[in-house]
Amino acid sequence: MKINNLPCEFKKAMPIVKRFKQASFVAYFVGGSVRNFLLGKEICDIDIATSAYPAEIKKIFSKTVDIGIEHGTVIILYKGRSYEVTTFRTESAYQDYRKPDKVNFVRTLADDLKRRDFTINALAMDSNGEIIDLFAGKADLKAKIIRAVGDAHKRFHEDALRMMRAFRFASQLGFIIESTTYQAIEKNIFLLEKISVERIQIEFIKLMLGEFRNKGLQFFIKSKAFLYLPFFKQKNSEFLKELLLLPNDKLRTSSQVWALLGYFLNLSKNEFHKFLHAWKEAKNVFREAYLMLKLFKKREHSEWTNELLFQAGIDVALLTEELVQLLFRCGNSKKVKEKFAKLPITSRNEIVIDGNDLKNKLNRPPGEWLGCMITDIERLILEGKLKNEYQAIMKFVKNEGKNDKSR
Repeated sequence: MKINNLPCEFKKAMPIVKRFKQASFVAYFVGGSVRNFLLGKEICDIDIATSAYPAEIKKIFSKTVDIGIEHGTVIILYKGRSYEVTTFRTESAYQDYRKPDKVNFVRTLADDLKRRDFTINALAMDSNGEIIDLFAGKADLKAKIIRAVGDAHKRFHEDALRMMRAFRFASQLGFIIESTTYQAIEKNIFLLEKISVERIQIEFIKLMLGEFRNKGLQFFIKSKAFLYLPFFKQKNSEFLKELLLLPNDKLRTSSQVWALLGYFLNLSKNEFHKFLHAWKEAKNVFREAYLMLKLFKKREHSEWTNELLFQAGIDVALLTEELVQLLFRCGNSKKVKEKFAKLPITSRNEIVIDGNDLKNKLNRPPGEWLGCMITDIERLILEGKLKNEYQAIMKFVKNEGKNDKSR
């Protein structure tokens, strides 16, 4: 199969592939970029595999970055873009079920492709647009099947994370996992305990963000993968099965994912913190996800108030409203945008006075009273009971100062 009209992503990288050929090596586009192109999906990263060894790559190209040179991977910088280039390789035994004990560089594409995870990722394309398909990957793309390359048990023992990747591809592509491959997953699923939480978290979030989330979740639940993942192992699968009852509306961020799970698990703030800590999630994600969870629980029973919108900010408010739509089919993002646009202030920085103005007006040293008064001013402005004007605020401050000397 030859492609005559290549997308611009491949055309921009083509000089790199041709440079290898000029230097008497071979190079191919490989993996996800070829798969997505054949599926008519967005091409994100262009990966290149070559017969040149890392030292030879660095001689051919003047601008390179070593990111995994011991495994044959070099970044080539070309016309403002970066391309990941990896030497053809074979791999020895895997003692930790994730990384090979030893990598052997080879000169043939076939040896490189047969070590890859799934047939749909073992596709390559040369500089003439010719597709190299040694494991019937195109047929599996057409049949919408995720099938391991060669012996599935061996593939999952080499890298147990591949089982999570299978669920993720089912979610992203809407494919089913071929029966022999799935049976191998069921038999080897316990190996997920050998994989770092950080690596599993990446695949789990991608699964949850997939366009066909429910398809990936079905395999995830049926295989009992959740028994070997943080926090989930203490729960039964019922809360996950509840997720399958939801429409397949696409989630957009990891914060939405965690907020949704926090809701179904009915977690308190402390429990939610422990939950995300177990998943090694970043603190900023916890803050946004917990705010979203808190707002969602309020939004479940009432409409947005000015104060809640102000607290959320437009981005978090819209993400929260999408969860309302997902669970209750009553969200309205357009109304949220319109209401937010009418807020008298959208951040504390927009209040026309600051702490120094208050201290000078009341001739008082800073203290707890200052934060309380600014919060009161903020609330009254949002409720429409106080105009965000200097004179109006100062009049309120003066009266408050007379009425409550203890503040």
